[in-house]
Amino acid sequence: MAEIRQGRQTPTQSVVIPYSETKGQEAADLYAKTGNVLLEWQQLIQCDLMAVNDEGLWVHQKYGYSIPRRNGKSENVLARCLWGLKHEERILYTAHRATTSHAVWERLDRMCEKAGIQISSSFKAFGKEHLYTPDGGVIEFRTRTSSGGLGEGYDLLIIDEAQEYTEAQETSLKYIVSDSDNPQTIMLGTPPTVVSAGTVFVKFRETVLSGNGFDSGWAEWSVEYQTDPHDIEAWYEANPSLGTILTERKIRAEITNDDVDFNIQRLGLWLRYNQKSAIGKNEWEALQITDKPELEGDIFVGIKYSHNGEHVAMAVASKTTSGKIFIEALDCRPIRAGNQWIIDYMIPMKPKKVVVDGANGQQILASEMKEAGLKEPEMPTVKEVITANATFEQGLFQDTICHANQPSLTQAASNCEKRTIGSNGGFGYKSIKEGVEISLLDSVILAYWKCAGSKEKKKQKARY
Repeated sequence: MAEIRQGRQTPTQSVVIPYSETKGQEAADLYAKTGNVLLEWQQLIQCDLMAVNDEGLWVHQKYGYSIPRRNGKSENVLARCLWGLKHEERILYTAHRATTSHAVWERLDRMCEKAGIQISSSFKAFGKEHLYTPDGGVIEFRTRTSSGGLGEGYDLLIIDEAQEYTEAQETSLKYIVSDSDNPQTIMLGTPPTVVSAGTVFVKFRETVLSGNGFDSGWAEWSVEYQTDPHDIEAWYEANPSLGTILTERKIRAEITNDDVDFNIQRLGLWLRYNQKSAIGKNEWEALQITDKPELEGDIFVGIKYSHNGEHVAMAVASKTTSGKIFIEALDCRPIRAGNQWIIDYMIPMKPKKVVVDGANGQQILASEMKEAGLKEPEMPTVKEVITANATFEQGLFQDTICHANQPSLTQAASNCEKRTIGSNGGFGYKSIKEGVEISLLDSVILAYWKCAGSKEKKKQKARY
């Protein structure tokens, strides 16, 4: 009989603090009494998240793991809860959806009886579910809100559906385990999708993988780059339960025209940006300058032909004596009005470089610029456009951008969200408000990118 192939049993990425003792096997044995058995990869996770030091304290005060859907990621939390109830822990289990927390309560209620854990009180009202043991073990189930858990104390905090865990919710929940002698927080979920609102899970992952996590552990099954949904090898790489809980037939049925969603939810892809994030109006206006900027160096021009073929926008960027880069949108006009206005701007301006993006107009403009005696413009590749957007975002974060708060540009910047570009997790921007022309922002981004990457020639000094 042919051996059934199984998915990868070890994480594709993980951070584990070295340990010599764990309570994970005790939890696995307790879980087995319910008629279930942890798979090999689940046993590995269980031992890591329940590792203890010489003082009997959890090695990982915080532990997070991300696994594609329907692989059985909740089983580790169920085993952890069974162990916690038996050892008189106070546990708060939270989820994004009320149906999720209620379903976990139902399963644990049945599992406790099979595991020989006596329950003195079991309450099933939606949003107020709990399980109490006679010895003081407590597990309460809640749907997350920005105020849930305030004023209460627990030993273990579980954040299920962690991709939806917001900073406002974290503010109210992270302190509830502070009074415990041996606190632990566990986060589990999948990478955020287009509709995910949470940012805490993303930041925790980045912190731990970068080596900056304090007493924290992480494990994930994922692909590094966007992958062809029909790549069966990628299925086995990112889904540890493929061959047991999951089958190739089930995964094949999940393939649709949305390759990005499949990569996120089935292959565990972490896009290199938070899809729900955008440029906030307050964030944008904080970069405003009221005085006329003192420019130094060359002028760089960005020109963007809109995706719908209706408009073309032009912007400039130049370095200032303050060390920042000043950006300004010059105009945005219908494409049918022609390009002469662009030429008229550039002739007296004599820009150092001109970047033109948009297949529906860049070649025509290049020809007209040549006829006018202007330098040939640069036409960025998709990879370069991705780099331009990432460079601009870094400028926002690092406060190296300044502007005069033009109403049209402010409207475009404060009414946008990110969109996927390319196949490796790059991003661009799109408008979220009808009537707002995003090409205004795109042209500014192109100009800023070229300006930021330029190097001024050092003036030669003569010494006698």
